[in-house]
Order: sequence, then structure tokens, then C-alpha cells
Amino acid sequence: MRYSEVVEVCERIERATKRIEMTDLLVYLFKKTPAESIDRVIYLIQGKLYPDFVGIELGIAEKLAIRAISHAYGISHDEVADAFKKMGDLGEVVRKFAHSRRQKALFTNPLTVERVYEVLDRIARTSGAGSQDAKIKMLSGLLTDSTPDEAKYIVRTVTGKMRLGIADMTILDALTLAYTADKENRKYVERAYNLCSDLGEIAKTLASEGIEGVKKYRIRVGRPVRMMLAQRMSNAGEILRKLGGNAACEWKYDGERIQIHKKGDDVVLFSRRLENITSQYPDVCDMVRAHVRCDDAIIEGECVAVHPESGELLPFQELMHRRRKHGIEEAVKKFPASIFMFDALYIDGNDLIEKPYMIRRKCLEDIVEESEQIRVTEMIISDDVDEIERFFHRAIEAGCEGLILKATEGIYQAGARGWLWIKLKRSYQAKMIEPIDVVVVGAFHGRGRRSGTYGALLVAVYDRENDVFTTISKVGSGFKDEDLEILPEMLAPYRISHMHPRVKSEMQADVWFSPSVVMEIIGDELTLSPIHTTAFGKIRENAGIAVRFPRFTGRWRHDKSPEDATTVDEIVEMYKSQLKTIA
Repeated sequence: MRYSEVVEVCERIERATKRIEMTDLLVYLFKKTPAESIDRVIYLIQGKLYPDFVGIELGIAEKLAIRAISHAYGISHDEVADAFKKMGDLGEVVRKFAHSRRQKALFTNPLTVERVYEVLDRIARTSGAGSQDAKIKMLSGLLTDSTPDEAKYIVRTVTGKMRLGIADMTILDALTLAYTADKENRKYVERAYNLCSDLGEIAKTLASEGIEGVKKYRIRVGRPVRMMLAQRMSNAGEILRKLGGNAACEWKYDGERIQIHKKGDDVVLFSRRLENITSQYPDVCDMVRAHVRCDDAIIEGECVAVHPESGELLPFQELMHRRRKHGIEEAVKKFPASIFMFDALYIDGNDLIEKPYMIRRKCLEDIVEESEQIRVTEMIISDDVDEIERFFHRAIEAGCEGLILKATEGIYQAGARGWLWIKLKRSYQAKMIEPIDVVVVGAFHGRGRRSGTYGALLVAVYDRENDVFTTISKVGSGFKDEDLEILPEMLAPYRISHMHPRVKSEMQADVWFSPSVVMEIIGDELTLSPIHTTAFGKIRENAGIAVRFPRFTGRWRHDKSPEDATTVDEIVEMYKSQLKTIA
């Protein structure tokens, strides 16, 4: 198939103003594409070579593309770079120079889809010493043989800027019309795509086997399933009514959702966007090999950053330090992770997607051997709003985002955002803009690098009305090495064998102190907590106020007495200043 036929349609799609027009153009293209080339055409119009989960990218930076354009047309590098600065689109830049090329080739070979794809594939796979020069030579060879319009889309493809705006769902519509001529078959085509996540494969199956071929699709280990998504609501009672009166309520962790594919000792991890992120989580792969007791599986979990010494769950942003190509071993040590499993889609030949949630959950529990780093999510089944809200606040206190309530009989709706899963998240915010002064009342023994010192401190604010100190947080972040070294010695004069009478705490610390030392902390927000005692019952029955994701600012307030610390009344006012009720 001539590449120019694909480019002609791309040009028309770029000028299209309506989605239906884009769909019609794709139908026209697919109908004229040979069955053996349809997958490559699909990938090329998407500006890629493979589905995302394969992990092969062209990765040509604009600077390298400029060098290739210069080489292909005998134009100075600076002239190409200047044109790019003015035009802002390397595709249009190369089309301009292709029209007025200074160095005419003696002959050119008309480009085919197969040749373009194969050369781009070689470019993507070329690495190591001399790879840049090799890529420039291959790309410039394509450009030399291309028409101006072809050159435009080749350069846009290699730089990852196709600018066509074709969504996956539009391609599915066009494939359905092109190969079945019946819109009713769309649901079968989308179902197959949700199970294999590969538009090129779906297209090739339709072209060779028709609609009956895609109806046969089943999930396979190694092919990511498009993830089921949740709706959002902020009222537990409304969610229960939506789910039929009761729900399985799971903690929603603040981490990265991961789909885990296990085949023997081979473990592959996919992100929510179905990118292969296995290399970023070698520790999670090891956990799966050691603690998932089956041969083949597709399971899902939330990967959460954990403080290496205190064991506290950390915000999602801390996990993003794993997103790197180099220094993974160092990142694993510095930002260790835990994985909380919440669903099973396939286990040892058993496709569980159509099974009710509670059966999938039981299958998951049967194969996961829990440890400190890998476990199944916290979950209760309830039809009681008060119980759910208490469970909600426990989740928030533990560092989670909230809850996901699931229909107990619900199937796994791959690729769908339906009403079988509903997020219950905070509909209020009480952002901390200023730090607060707190009193150290307890401590927890450290581990790992913090062995021999304290891993976290239990801190409190002053209740002036009752002359007591009420706990507001457990703080393990923000400490420098020198801070940790001095903690035992600095706090030793205030250590006592039991909770101080002026301290109100529901948490059991490893070590207790008389309220004496004042420190400054800040956090992401103030939140309700069933564990901490600050303002307990003043905002909501059976809940106090806590600092979410607290951090030591580095300031010890030796100039302040314990009674000079931030008061309960101040905390209540801070919370109310931006409070929006959950109910």
C-alpha cells in the first residue's frame, strides 16, 4: 500500500471540523487498506508503532529531527532551526524544505506503508554507540524519498506530534462500519479492545475473521485489560442507594494503580494508561513472585510509597520519583513501596471478569500471602451510613484518599466508568497554609536506617479549656539525619513510663514523654480522624481533627512553652475556615 494514500487521508482529517467527518474518512481509508497492512496503518495514524503496553517508542527528539532534515535536503542546521522557531511545527518545516529542496536526488523510490513502518521500527530499536548517527541516516533516507506531504507526517510521527486528535473510540467506530457495516456490532468490537488493548490487532482480526473473530476474544496474561473506573459521589447514603442498599467498602490508597500480570516467575506491571512500568518497580515484582501463590494471574493493586523508617504511607507525589530510566536501585531504596491488592481478573485459567465482585475478592484473598509490604486492601461490607463514614475517616487517617464502594454482585466492567464502583472522597478541604506548633508527647521506635533512634513522633496541641494536650498527628517525615541523631538525647529528660495525665491519646506510643518540647510542623490539610483526640466531637461525633501528611519544618521551638503551642480552638477555626461538609 502506498504511504501517500494514508497521508492523503491524514491531511483531510486535519482539516475536518466534525467527528463524523473524521469517522467517515477513516472508514474510507480502512476499506481500501489490504488486510495484511491494516494494523500498521492503524498505528501510523496514531503516531506510534505498537500499542503503548509494548513499550517501544520512536523517541526522536526535535534536535535530532532537525539534523535529519538538514542532512536530507542539504540545508544548514541553523536554517532549519530558525524555521522551526518561526513556524512551531517541524512537520510544516520539512514540507517547506521538501518543496524547495536544494539537493535533487537522482531518483526516488515511492514510499509504501510497509517501508515507512519498517524503517521507523529500526529507528526505534537502534541503540548504543553511534545510534544517533544511524537514526539520522535512516530518517533522512526516508525524507529524501518522500513527497512534501509524506515528509510532514513522517517527521510528525517520529517526534510524537501527529496533531490529528483521533481518539481510540473514533477508530473503533470506523472499524465497525468499515468491516461490519452495522453499528450494533460496536459493542463487540469495543469489548474485544477492552480485553486486549490493541487497536491494530482488533483491526487485523476484523479484516481477516470478521465480527465473529472479535467475539471470541478472552483476556490473556501479558495483554493488559483496560481498567475499570469508578464514578464519584460525596454522600455515603446516596452511594448506598445507587448500589442497592449495601456495598463493599475499600480504602482508596493515594498511590499508583497497577495491573499485575504473572506467568510463572515472569511478572509484568502495567500503569493505568497501560504503559509497561515493570522496570520502575523491581521490588513489587519480587513481592509478587514471593507472595502470590499461583502460576498465572492478572490482578490489580495500588502501589503506595512508604516512609523507609517510620512505615507511614506517603503522598502519591513521592512515588513519582520512581518514574526514571536510570538510578532505579537507588530510587527503590529511597522510596520503598507497598502494594495493596484489590481485584483479581484471571487466575490459573479461570477468567473472573464476569464473576461477582465478592467471588473475585475471595479468589484474590486465597492467592495473596500477606506480608508487611503486600496485602489485600482494607474492606468492610456495610449498609450503614454511620459505619461507612467511620471507616472513611479511618482511611483518611491512615493516609488514604477515601473509599471506593463497590456493588457486591458487580462484574468487572473493563474499560468502563460505570456505577458498580463509586468513589467516596472528601468534598471539603481545609488546606494548611501556615505551620502549627505542636508538643511532643510520645514516640515510635525506628527501623532500618532509623534503628537506635525514633522513627516517628506523636504530637499534640494544647486544649486550653481542659488544660490537656490532645494528639493531632504522628510525624515521621521532614527530619534530617542530624535531627534524628539528637532525638533520643534531646527527649531523654522528658521520658516517662506511661502516658502523661495531661495527654489525651487513643494511640499507644512506644515511648511517652511529659509535654515539654515544642516543634513546628506543616501538612497537606486538616482532616477528620477517629483516632486523634484534638477537638474530638466538636466537628463530628466520634471524630477529632488531624494533620494529613504532616512534615517537620526543621524548627524546634525552644523559645515556646508547651502552653504556647497551637491551641485546639485555633485548629477548629483553621478547619472551619474552608470546611465543606461530607453529608
